[in-house]
Amino acid sequence: MVTTQAPAPAHPAAGSSSFQVLAKRADFLRAAKARRVPCEGFLLQARQRGEGEADGMRIGFTCSKKVGNAVARNRAKRRLREIARLVLADIGLPDHDYVLIGRAEKTAQRDFVLLQEDLRRAIVKLHGPRT
Repeated sequence: MVTTQAPAPAHPAAGSSSFQVLAKRADFLRAAKARRVPCEGFLLQARQRGEGEADGMRIGFTCSKKVGNAVARNRAKRRLREIARLVLADIGLPDHDYVLIGRAEKTAQRDFVLLQEDLRRAIVKLHGPRT
């Protein structure tokens, strides 16, 4: 018996209309000059965009070769994309760019629930508690 499933989105964030994925190096460089919050499992960079720039929340993900080989970097980025989908969709601000940077031996091994809590705490630290 063959079961059929609906095709998965090309990118985990593609199914979500609440944010776009950063792709241009210039956007990552602008975020690198903005506020940053270190967490146990990753580093979060965030910047508020000015008037006339793109609408909606944008998120970027990166892992350097310090994280490991290509398999390790891709695993770390998949985990970062998933926590962003679960957490930022609810508490991120629409006029901001967020970049999540993987940490060597931390992002891939840290408990997934703890990664989500890290991101929630980082957002609260950046923007203050949401009511």
